[in-house]
Amino acid sequence: MSRSTLIFILLGISTTLLLLFDLSIGSVKIPFGEVCRALLGGDDGSTSRAIVLNIRLLKSVMALLAGAALSASGLQMQTLFRNPLAGPYILGVSSGASLGVALFLLGAPLLGVEAHSFIQSLGIAGAAWIGAAAVLALVLAVSRRIKDIMVILILGMMLGSGISAVVEILQYLSSEAALKSFVVWTMGSLGDVTTSQLWLILPVVVSGLGLSVALIKPLNLLLLGENYARTSGLDIQRTRMWLFLSTVLLAGTITAFCGPVGFIGIAVPHLTRLLFRSADHRILVPGAMLAGASLLLICDLISKLLVLPVNTITALLGIPVVILVVIRNHKFFS
Repeated sequence: MSRSTLIFILLGISTTLLLLFDLSIGSVKIPFGEVCRALLGGDDGSTSRAIVLNIRLLKSVMALLAGAALSASGLQMQTLFRNPLAGPYILGVSSGASLGVALFLLGAPLLGVEAHSFIQSLGIAGAAWIGAAAVLALVLAVSRRIKDIMVILILGMMLGSGISAVVEILQYLSSEAALKSFVVWTMGSLGDVTTSQLWLILPVVVSGLGLSVALIKPLNLLLLGENYARTSGLDIQRTRMWLFLSTVLLAGTITAFCGPVGFIGIAVPHLTRLLFRSADHRILVPGAMLAGASLLLICDLISKLLVLPVNTITALLGIPVVILVVIRNHKFFS
């Protein structure tokens, strides 16, 4: 048995155990046995079964999806931009989603259109997704004319900064109640997703993850540089488009429904490389998905125990990893 296979097995087992822990821990502690019986369809009518299936399972599934999605998209962006500090939000996807939510929560009351039927039906998630998709469409339009990927990186960062400035203006002008709602959204939450929303999120995220798997070969070529990839017959422009689309399907959707969950997309790809000691995306892509799912389950467990927003936990766990990467990468200091 190879080392990579053994690590995949251990990651699979740890993810399963963490899922059971996550279903067991909460304001009411449920024994492992009751959790397993609830998942397997036994113990009908019990309170434990209702808590596990109707409340906690939804949040745990979102943790699995969000962890896998953000980690896969972060790995793609780091390879595409050849930047170890790139993440799933580097294209301005998070900023676009924040602008959508800010316009929905803060801008609509200022314009006096919050009672409009379309505005009411849009919802926070819909506004965030439209904002993220709009920014991606703009980046895609720019990428068709600009060949230098670093220029696109800088433009994405500048676009994000500009959008953040607009959001701050809206915050300054908004009412206290609207501002509080927006700030709560920015903290991130895995528990606000409904069952009907999950059935919308699931196919979108699975499609994005499937696209990530389909792009493994182009990612391995890009690892050696765009010039080498181009001489090997890779269509760089088309590959960028598919990678950007995968990013908005994964990071954009998770941000829309869970808020901006930070540092998972930056930290997990590096942890995966250290764990597998490989740069092959045939190993890294599924490995990052599993590792991301496990890490976000851990963050969710800690946030339950400490009663804190999940975004604060991901930052506290992710920041040391990013600092370690900066220190270990001597190119930053050469």
